[in-house]
Amino acid sequence: MRRSISIIIPAYNEAQRLPGTMRKVREYLGRSEWEFAEIVVVDDGSRDGTAEAARAAGARVLQNPGNRGKGYTVRHGMLEATGEWLLFTDADLSAPIGELDKLWSAAAREQAQVAIGSRAVDRSLIGVRQPFFREAMGRFFNLVMRLITGLPFQDTQCGFKLFEARAAREIFGRQRLEGFGFDVEVLYIARWLGYRAVEVPVRWNDAAGTKVSLWRGMTAFLDPLKVRWNGVTGKYR
Repeated sequence: MRRSISIIIPAYNEAQRLPGTMRKVREYLGRSEWEFAEIVVVDDGSRDGTAEAARAAGARVLQNPGNRGKGYTVRHGMLEATGEWLLFTDADLSAPIGELDKLWSAAAREQAQVAIGSRAVDRSLIGVRQPFFREAMGRFFNLVMRLITGLPFQDTQCGFKLFEARAAREIFGRQRLEGFGFDVEVLYIARWLGYRAVEVPVRWNDAAGTKVSLWRGMTAFLDPLKVRWNGVTGKYR
């Protein structure tokens, strides 16, 4: 039975995009089977009225102490959310919110505590692709990540992931990375804690206005090394 869901949206300077995103999320929830739902927007130190736009659209708003990064922002939302299942999704809804049904069904079928959206399992579901260099860099990152961490996933960086709440509290309570490499870290911690995670192909479209510069994308290659080191030195205990 679908009981309660929290949808966490990390947001940095998203005042223009949030009203449309919120409308789509509310429309989905209106026709879904969830008994209770909340939308939590976590404002990462925006300067454009993101928090005000989110409140006006009906979201519960959390605010970071300044601009802290996506990892910090998602952790903030996941630890404050009240649902029995927690989804975090990007503000641009690159993965349409209706794809949550696929994650939920896979988690229920596989008795998993984590279900992650993936662009790599079935690339025919990608409508608008990333520029060639970004896509190639993403594939190379995944190869490096798998070699370093031992994680089996084909796409850790899709910003569309569902967690059972009790598992989320344990996982995100141990998270240390505050930047874009946090996805690898939380999946590594989930595996270390013995939680089952399934990778689910989802529809996805590249959206204009990404906040990830090429330089920040390149520095993310260091994050799997940090995760592996943290694991070896017992920092996730």
